Formats: sequence, structure tokens, C-alpha cells
Amino acid sequence: MALITNVSDYEELAKQKLPKMVYDFYAGGAEDQWTLKENKEAFSKILFRPRVLIDVSHIDMSTSILGYKISMPIMVAPTALHKLAHQEGEVASAQAAAAAGTIMTLSSWSSCSIEEVSSIAPGLRFFQLSVFKDRDIVQQLVRRAENAGYKAIAVTVDAPRLGRREADVRNRLPENVVLKCFEGLDLSKMDKTKGSGLAAYATSQIDSSLSWKDIKWLQTITGLPILVKGVITAEDARIAIECGVAGIIVSNHGGRQLDYLPATISCLEEGKLQVVREAKGRRVPVFLDGGIRRGTDVFKALALGASGVFIGRPVLFALAVDGRAGVRNALRMLRDELEITMALSGCASLKDITRDRVITERDMIRRSRI
Repeated sequence: MALITNVSDYEELAKQKLPKMVYDFYAGGAEDQWTLKENKEAFSKILFRPRVLIDVSHIDMSTSILGYKISMPIMVAPTALHKLAHQEGEVASAQAAAAAGTIMTLSSWSSCSIEEVSSIAPGLRFFQLSVFKDRDIVQQLVRRAENAGYKAIAVTVDAPRLGRREADVRNRLPENVVLKCFEGLDLSKMDKTKGSGLAAYATSQIDSSLSWKDIKWLQTITGLPILVKGVITAEDARIAIECGVAGIIVSNHGGRQLDYLPATISCLEEGKLQVVREAKGRRVPVFLDGGIRRGTDVFKALALGASGVFIGRPVLFALAVDGRAGVRNALRMLRDELEITMALSGCASLKDITRDRVITERDMIRRSRI
């Protein structure tokens, strides 16, 4: 295997190893893929403002998420169909996250079942919930996640319909795609289909009428904390807080839904997209996903107010290349990079990563006008 020095190396190797349709499914974005690219490029426009002569002989990256202690503010985002990358699928990803001492978020579109992941892979897990038209199916999924020991529900709120991903339109997925999270559900109201037939039908059952009243309804059927995933405006952050959510995940679905959205890192700072300020008024933690490829990216997100970040595609590509060991190594590299960035910026702990440690384009424009 070629020498791997950063998580982006895994993507290059995965592209060589995976069938084209699978690589495109993981890597692709919506339409022109502008947002997909911007998610990564926006980080390069944020610069550091380090402090020196500070004792950084011991770096503490541990943090608490919803009351649970984890080793670092880097968590695994929900992504679909890990078995297209590796035969052990989400089980391997969850085992790697547990070994790294962090949180794994299982997707509703998983190729391993809720129970399979929890019984084989120890550690902290969240469950990502897509809300279907049949609310009984939703209740069954939530109940299974509760019974299997998942610690929170992350509700996807930015996908009333699937974005137009042109690579997927051209390629189509293999016929043997199975959604294992639907195993054990009472599907009496759903078509008696299997494999990609079930996947296609389940996709058609996403509820485009989903609204804020449904977030309140979810709170009545579970005692688990509810996170909303897919908020990028201050207006929606304010409503989410009023609804009593436990956390907000600033996300544009990895550039896979509406194209020409701003990068998620930009949404932490810019004008009316200052969701962090809105959320912090009620002490609601704000997380970020999208475009994280370096420990420096993690630092920048934390400096701009995020409580932690979720990574998606780097996990899939590392899984494709080297299974559980690949994911574990990808998480280790990001952790090591964050540790070095903290040391060189004069931050011995996460609380030291404050807004004045970075300079954004907005800062530079403001200073040029003074």
C-alpha cells in the first residue's frame, strides 16, 4: 500500500479501488457540485493568529458531548451504505470510532442493522433519522435505536426531496443494495420489496411535509436528545432552539442537496448565518460537518464556535482502502493534526481555542476599512 500521510490520500486510493459507480456515489455532489468544492476550499480562506511562549507540553483534546466524555471533538457523521466500501460496513466504522474514543452516528440508510452495530461495536453511538411518511416506521426506528443503546437522535431536516446528483443518475447503484435498518420493522404499509427495490421505495417515502411540529412530535415519542442536522441560517437556528432541540448540526448535506449553498464553515460566521450566536444564547451546542480534511479545519471550526465536528467522506474512503484499520488511522491522523495545530497556536486545551485565534475574510475586510 502507498504511504498514507493524510486523509485525502485515502480518497485517491479509494478512487482506484472502488467500482466507479460506488466512488461516484460517495464522492459526488448535487448538480454543478459548487457547494461540494466550496465546503473544502472555504477553510483555506481562514488564517491562524497563534500565541507564543505558552506551555503546551500537555495537550488535552477531550470534550463532553451531550454529557458524554469523548477523546476529541471529531466524530463520525452518518453516511449511507458502508458495505459498498467494505464487507464489514458500518460495524467496522463503529469499531474504529470506539477505538478512537469518539462517537459514531449510524445512518437510517445503513447496510448494517441498528442492532448489529450495537452488539458488535462498543462505544457511543447516535442514530441519524430520516422521517418517512409512515410515522409508525419512524417510531419503530426510534424505539429500536433506544433499545440498542444509542444516545441521541440526529434528524435530517434538509432533505424533503433528494438533490439531483447527476453521477448517480448516470451510474445507478448495484442491484444488491439492501437497507438493513429496515430489518425487523413492520413494513405492512410498505411494498413487499427487497434489495434495491426496497431502497427505491424507501427513498420515495421520505416525507416532504416534514416541519417543525414534527420535531416537537419526535420529542413526545422518545426521551433521547434530539439534534437537527441541516440548519445553516440564524432564523432556523432560532426556531430550533424554541423547539427545545438538544443540538444543531450545521450541514449542507455534504453538497449533495441544494447546490450553491455557502460552505458550512462560512455559516458559522457570516452575517445572518451566525447560527452560533443564536444557539449560544440558549447554551445549545452547535456542531459542523462538511469539508473537514485536516486537523487545521477542525481547529478553525472550533475557533468559530463549533462544539465539535463530524466527518463523513474521509471515513468512507478510509474504510474502502483498509477497513476498520483505515478508519482508525484516518481518525488518528486528524487527531494528531489537531494536536499539532493546538500546540503551534498556543492552545493547551479546547477552551483555549477562541475566536481571536483565527482571521477570516470578513475580519480582513473589516480591518481594511478602518
